[in-house]
Amino acid sequence: MTRGKRAQPNEPVRLGTLEQQVMDALWDHGPLTIRQVITRLPADLAYTTIATVLTNLERKELVTPRRVGRSVHYSARYTRDRHAAHLMEQALSTSKDRAASILHFIDVIGPDDARLLRDYLDQRGDSR
Repeated sequence: MTRGKRAQPNEPVRLGTLEQQVMDALWDHGPLTIRQVITRLPADLAYTTIATVLTNLERKELVTPRRVGRSVHYSARYTRDRHAAHLMEQALSTSKDRAASILHFIDVIGPDDARLLRDYLDQRGDSR
């Protein structure tokens, strides 16, 4: 991915460790300023570092900035669950055999997750 350009639709949105920590702060606490993000991170990082991370997340279309008075608040564009689902869909889209990938995933998930999936499909009537 070239600087300044957004990922292609099927290109996975890769998050570095610090990007993931910033997204976790936004998902856990809602819209935050750069300084508020810094106070919620495990390490004491420079303002400019977090500003750069948020700019990168905005370029990846994961956060939205909104001016509130003199400060800018950043919020996650999607819920954590929706983001995780999008990552799973991206992973499936890269497979040459989507069915085999889905079946392998089902084989490796735990019994509680398999039960959740089975119950959901039964409830939905598998009509889609």
